[in-house]
Amino acid sequence: MSDFKSIGGTVRSRAARELRDRVLTGRLRPGDRLDLDEISQEFGISRTPVREALLELSYEGLVAVTPRSGITVIGITPEDAVDNFAVLAALAGKAAEWATARITGPELEELHRLADAVAEDGDVVDANRRFHRAVNLAAGSPRLLTYLRQAVRVVPASYFDLLPEQERRSRADHAALLDAIGTGDGAAARAIAEAHVLDAGAALDAWTRTNAASDEAPGAPQGRDVPPHGDVVSAARPPSPGAPASGSPPASRPGCAPGCSWT
Repeated sequence: MSDFKSIGGTVRSRAARELRDRVLTGRLRPGDRLDLDEISQEFGISRTPVREALLELSYEGLVAVTPRSGITVIGITPEDAVDNFAVLAALAGKAAEWATARITGPELEELHRLADAVAEDGDVVDANRRFHRAVNLAAGSPRLLTYLRQAVRVVPASYFDLLPEQERRSRADHAALLDAIGTGDGAAARAIAEAHVLDAGAALDAWTRTNAASDEAPGAPQGRDVPPHGDVVSAARPPSPGAPASGSPPASRPGCAPGCSWT
């Protein structure tokens, strides 16, 4: 049984977050057809928020909703994921550059406090989210924040669960970014922020390709005992090797929104 109810947000947003995470991490694969009733039963909610969540994912191009064929996973290719991280990197870099020019003294002090929290807080995801959000807010551009919220959806909410070794690199990058912002070096701040996101995307790409190769290896478990070619499956596909078990879905950190590590 999923611990879906431990995730913060509205029922619809929680359902969308969990299903998005499963698509982005390969637990739901291209061609899978989703059963609305089975998803509702697993999550312990009614059909309406699940239907709304799947419509949201269809607008993002992750699933296709058709009247007769039902709901089919489109997914995202590794190449598309890398491209999306490149877009996110450009936006994050611009936010860091503008923050360097526009940040106030109190905001800079708060950034130092938040960076320390990332190193010390037991909930690294929430601490990381607050740090990046403070940088983005210091950029002083509501329009840029809107673009960031859109682009960041490609980052699984379970990023640090899948790649815990990235926590140390994240802290080092935060320290370098703070130094650049503190000394007023906007170009350096932009370069550091861009590299931070691109490195994260490369790490996730390597993880995804490794697990996809493991799934395709002869004798590897396929995660379902039904014929191929788009047969109906529930959302509870067993995870790929290295991912959390289905009883603990990757997106189950309380209060973590899609891509919460970056906005």
